[in-house]
Amino acid sequence: MNHMHVYTVTATNFCPPNYALPSDGGGWCNPPRPHFDMAQPAWEKIGVYRGGIVPVLFQRVPCRRRGGVRFTVSGRDYFELVLVTNVAAAGSVRSMEVKATGGGGGWMAMSRNWGANWQSLAYLDGHGLSFRLTATDGQTVVFTGVVPPSWRFGQTFASTQQFK
Repeated sequence: MNHMHVYTVTATNFCPPNYALPSDGGGWCNPPRPHFDMAQPAWEKIGVYRGGIVPVLFQRVPCRRRGGVRFTVSGRDYFELVLVTNVAAAGSVRSMEVKATGGGGGWMAMSRNWGANWQSLAYLDGHGLSFRLTATDGQTVVFTGVVPPSWRFGQTFASTQQFK
């Protein structure tokens, strides 16, 4: 007899793809296969752990968050690594751009580094930063001046805006 349980998963790890294996079933984390990479203790809370791939049925639901989107700036000089957290609605970011306020430049595309970390290879020290995020549901929000010119690496800045 099969038992079906419903759980809401609010965060998962990204497991790196293994392109040496085929994407049609051999590589667990290879695109386009959707996956939830969870630690063994997490699996043991929701089922019987036996190792390997566990097929699951899933449905994406909107994320509900309190407060604004948060941006943690890490890196050094010509490398800004920005961790984006507390994202409501789709809960995940499809693309991100940065603009140095007061610098006269336009929007610069950032590239995904890993998970929710986005990187820029521009020298942005001493400038206020604005971000333009597009969520995986297509919604775009501009966070103007969310990072002040006095920012330092390692700091987190919270916006007053949120995805709907």
